[in-house]
Amino acid sequence: MGGNDGTLEALRELRRHLDHDLFPLAVGDVEADRRTLRELTGQLDDYLIPRLSAIDAPLLAVVGGSTGAGKSTLVNSLVDADVTEPGVLRPTTLAPTLVTSPADRDWFVSPHVLPGLPRVTGGGRGEPGTLRVVVAEALPPGLALLDAPDIDSVVAANRELAAQLLAAADLWLFTTTASRYADEVPWGFLRAARERSTALAVILSRVPPEALGLVAGDLARLLEANGLGGTRLFEVPELHLPRENARLPRAAVQEVTGWLTGIAADAQARADVVRQTLSGALDSLATRVPALADAVDRQSAGAGELRAAVDAAYAAGLATFDEGMLDGSLLRGEVLARWQDFIGTGDLMRSLESRVGRLRDRLVSLFTGRPAPESELRVALEHGVEALVRAAADGAAERALESWSSLPAGRALLDRAGAVAAGRLGRASAGLRQEAEEAVRGWQGYVLDLVREEGAERRTTARVASFGVNGIGLLLMIAVFASTGGLTGIEVGIAGGTSVLSQKLLEAVFGDQAVRTLTTKARDDLRVRVEAIMWDEAARFTGLLDAVEPPGGTAQALRAAVSAVRDGRGTVPAGAVPDGGGEIPAEGLPGREAGDR
Repeated sequence: MGGNDGTLEALRELRRHLDHDLFPLAVGDVEADRRTLRELTGQLDDYLIPRLSAIDAPLLAVVGGSTGAGKSTLVNSLVDADVTEPGVLRPTTLAPTLVTSPADRDWFVSPHVLPGLPRVTGGGRGEPGTLRVVVAEALPPGLALLDAPDIDSVVAANRELAAQLLAAADLWLFTTTASRYADEVPWGFLRAARERSTALAVILSRVPPEALGLVAGDLARLLEANGLGGTRLFEVPELHLPRENARLPRAAVQEVTGWLTGIAADAQARADVVRQTLSGALDSLATRVPALADAVDRQSAGAGELRAAVDAAYAAGLATFDEGMLDGSLLRGEVLARWQDFIGTGDLMRSLESRVGRLRDRLVSLFTGRPAPESELRVALEHGVEALVRAAADGAAERALESWSSLPAGRALLDRAGAVAAGRLGRASAGLRQEAEEAVRGWQGYVLDLVREEGAERRTTARVASFGVNGIGLLLMIAVFASTGGLTGIEVGIAGGTSVLSQKLLEAVFGDQAVRTLTTKARDDLRVRVEAIMWDEAARFTGLLDAVEPPGGTAQALRAAVSAVRDGRGTVPAGAVPDGGGEIPAEGLPGREAGDR
């Protein structure tokens, strides 16, 4: 390889970055992006990397063209053997056939080129998805012919395979007919050959005797108009064959046979073909890879939009929890009933200001004589907070699902997950209840620790001891939800009284500044725990993205890799010219006019 080492390693690095599903999301014209990715990886695997790894290997000429162009008949005629099966039924070429000389058989049987196609040897036709390799004694060493499927086949897999094989060729032998040479599909391939500077010859077959020269002249005009002026053009006249799969007379293909034989016999001519096609394929990467990187950036933007939708949905869910924590709604229902059991009769609230000491004494006796109300209040608070978390998580899940369903990329991901899984995403997860229970219990333990820590101060030790850590902890938990926003009517007075009562009792024990600090710490800790739950719930959505997104920085890596290919290649060597090489054919090389040396 020598001077090719840097280019080859840069190509391998580029290939590694393509070894992912770069376009999992329905963003933009994603089918075109996926097709571009397949074509690029295919050419790297089938041609660029193998050819640079063995610059002096035999040439591969792919015979391609439209339906009914006579490709198989041409190949049989060129090698003077029935190696393929022409016919009137379409498609005729079910498995591509590679025809090699005996000297080059081992090279093409091994997966040096087209490594993704299993080889089939012997007399069988080969199954679709395989590469049939046959030997023809008449074919000279240094050149193999590959009969490709129709580029306009009614079978999509055949069309894709034809494009793959043409991209793997050192030389295109593009066949068309006098009746179809102006069709658009062939010209799409020919323009691709022009853009990649692929070595090319066009074979115009089935030309009526009266139109010889006339049709070729018009085809030459079209070649010139499409930037392919000077392309080697051969004519094969229309002949009446004795049977359907008969070969053309040797004289009809003599000009093509002589030209190919001359290239095969001349190492320098082969090297020129390789240089032209390889350089063109490498040059094409400078535009193809950045365009692919731009498409990857669009995927990243689409993924970012989906993540932002999830973030917004669960941020709104967290805001719902914040509102529920502060609007006094938790201080109603079961919590309110258990609170009243806990403090005794409701008339204590009316005389709170003048009887804080008496109420403290009453609570002391309550704690020592009736533990049940304390426990029931704690459980009621726990259940109330859990219900608030579940409601917030359900609302967030519903919003996230609606957002994704409104975006093509989101709909495609949900479809991939399946209807059942997508339905489950629209509500909180089955494990949320247990997670919320554990979070609330952890928070209650944290509140009790706060009370113990604050009660360790000498000035408050006796007062905390008189109430008990559990009792003070419950008062602090109530204070966390001390607001009446959102409540109406009599509920405002009840909840307000509840809040004021817990606040006054705490101030009697710790002082007003300490109570504010403790309440803030307790509220912040609860919010942190709930926030963690909400983002765990959000991960059910973002996990679908994580499972399909390519590695971060892929677009930048692709641009860097193609830059390394450009910087490392220099000039593509032509390969060594062995002693005894034949003369360059007088007819000229592919892509040159005759005599242009």
